[in-house]
Order: sequence, then structure tokens, then C-alpha cells
Amino acid sequence: MDNYLLPDKAYKALKWVALIALPAVAWLVGVVGPQWGLPHCGELVTTINAVGVFVGALIGVSHLTATKPDDSDEK
Repeated sequence: MDNYLLPDKAYKALKWVALIALPAVAWLVGVVGPQWGLPHCGELVTTINAVGVFVGALIGVSHLTATKPDDSDEK
């Protein structure tokens, strides 16, 4: 088992936020926002998507840099 900096529950929660929640919120703001007169919808969607990509990148880096156990054959 790999040793991550984050506990498994936090990792899974952040992964869900980055892959499911933030893109869904961005889509919702982009579609419904103009109908309700929400100002700066394009900017909001871009910002939400950028945060999602950022969180996803951090999770990916965390996964790639996880320390392997001492008895691992992988290099």
C-alpha cells in the first residue's frame, strides 16, 4: 500500500470534488446563471473550472509522488 500525505477519506473527497462536483457546479452556473441574471457567468465558470483543474493536478501529483513501501518491487 502506498503512503500518501492525505488520509484516504480526504483523498477520495478531494478527488470527488475535482472530478464530479466542481465541473457540475460550473455547468450549472454556465447554464442557469444567465437566465437568472447572474453577473459575470463566464468568469465564474472559468474560475470554477480552473479550481477543479488545480485540485485535480494536486491530487495527481500526490498520487505520483506517494512513497512506496520498503518491500515494493516497483521503481
